[in-house]
Amino acid sequence: MLVTLSIRDIVLIDRLDLDFAAGMSVLTGETGAGKSILLDSLSLALGARGDADLVRHGETQGQVTAVFDVAGGHPARKFLQENDVDDDGDIILRRIQTSDGRTRAFVNDQPVSAGLLRQVGSLLVEIHGQHDDRALVDPESHRALIDVFGGFGDLAEAVANAFSASKAAEKAVTDHERRIETARSEADYLRSSAEELWLLKPEAGEEEQLANRRTDMMQVEKIAGDLNDAFETLNGSASPIPELASLLRRLERKADNVPSLLGQPVRSLAEALDQLEETRGGLENALRETEFDPRELEAVEERLFALRAASRKYHVPVEELAALCERMANDLSELDAGEDKLAALVDAAAKARANYDAKAASLSVKRQKAAKSLVKAVEAELPDLKLERAKFIVEMQSDPEQRGRSGIDQLEFHVQTNPGTKPGPMMKVASGGELSRFLLALKVSLADKGSAPTLVFDEIDTGVGGAVAEAIGLRLARLASSVQVLTVTHAPQVAARAVGHFLIAKEATRPDRVATRVQRIDETHRSEEIARMLAGSVITDEARAAARRLLTAAE
Repeated sequence: MLVTLSIRDIVLIDRLDLDFAAGMSVLTGETGAGKSILLDSLSLALGARGDADLVRHGETQGQVTAVFDVAGGHPARKFLQENDVDDDGDIILRRIQTSDGRTRAFVNDQPVSAGLLRQVGSLLVEIHGQHDDRALVDPESHRALIDVFGGFGDLAEAVANAFSASKAAEKAVTDHERRIETARSEADYLRSSAEELWLLKPEAGEEEQLANRRTDMMQVEKIAGDLNDAFETLNGSASPIPELASLLRRLERKADNVPSLLGQPVRSLAEALDQLEETRGGLENALRETEFDPRELEAVEERLFALRAASRKYHVPVEELAALCERMANDLSELDAGEDKLAALVDAAAKARANYDAKAASLSVKRQKAAKSLVKAVEAELPDLKLERAKFIVEMQSDPEQRGRSGIDQLEFHVQTNPGTKPGPMMKVASGGELSRFLLALKVSLADKGSAPTLVFDEIDTGVGGAVAEAIGLRLARLASSVQVLTVTHAPQVAARAVGHFLIAKEATRPDRVATRVQRIDETHRSEEIARMLAGSVITDEARAAARRLLTAAE
């Protein structure tokens, strides 16, 4: 509920802080005292359109802050969480209006857009008045109100989910049909391409391996001749190794006679022969490793050419040819099995649609019953509101072929104000006073179902007599047992029913300036204010006595 409203420099209000309690509170005062300014200020805090003319003359900006105490599971808190706005503690809406026409909006001191502020405000407060185009007069809300009134919001949500599932299944059918059609139009090309790639059998990483092997073989081809010449020098018929070995043997036999002379040359020659033998073995191994069939190089080059030709043809890197081959095979398989899969998808879509149709039909039946119950409840309120000859109608059209997230029903509240007149939409048919009373009857019938926690009624008793005003006061008081009710009224019968009474008046602050003042009045002053509402400018003893009787009766 609304607990605090603080206003700074808005029109005639310079500084105002009001605290509200649960139940029903009324705002009364002379015409022109500033009651409409108070509601305009509240509307500004709730996200209404700003206006530079709202700023008090001579000031650069005005500000309105509204503080709400709402339960932890309230939709407003969920909405704030979904929009990453802190919702700990009270919900504080603040709006700054500057004299140049700009506005700034805050929720819990976090900057937000005016649109988001308006959405939060609509979850916290409903404002009803003559020719009001908000809240219950919006046809889009009527279907949801019937669902809430009937208590089958879960079924309505299930219908919405079934609608989404049905649409998803239909899209799957459409998408698959499109794929099949595309595949059919390219079937010949797809089959020949898939066959060509299948015969080519490209492998991931193959191009790099082949390129490296080709480079190695070409390098080996360049050095193979030199290796062979070197090996032939050491291993062929002209090799010096046998002759050197024979020489070494002769020297070794004679070295025993003159070791000091031949010892070193013999050892050096032996080491040289060992190095030559090792070199010959290394050359032999190198020749074995460099041996390759020239046809292998030719085959590698042909394979590389084939892979790169396919890469150019299909406009993909060689590395991706294997994946392309797999995709083409899958597309062909899907084409071959497409009809079977399509039949399965069509069957699933039919089942999803049947599930939706069953739930939507069940919801439609429940809505029809709930609509009749709501009509009965509203019309029970009308006689006391001097609308005894009026009718409240829930105009409901159902078409199973017009499927939507909200079901198959189009629903709007209509009224007939007098016998013989043509019923029509509530907003178009009812006069200002009638509309206010229809709205009150609706709100009482709906009680706290589908309602914001704070309801504001702006002079809905205008132009009605004492008996009707009494009926309005009774219903507002009854409504206040489940939600907070704030009402601006000129009817003493309504004012007497309130638990909180605020008096609005103008006060001169300087010879050339006035300001609107609002104060909560006690029982004594309250009796005097109700007497003024009864008698006018001259309050008589009879008016005071009548005021006391109204207050006593209300208690």
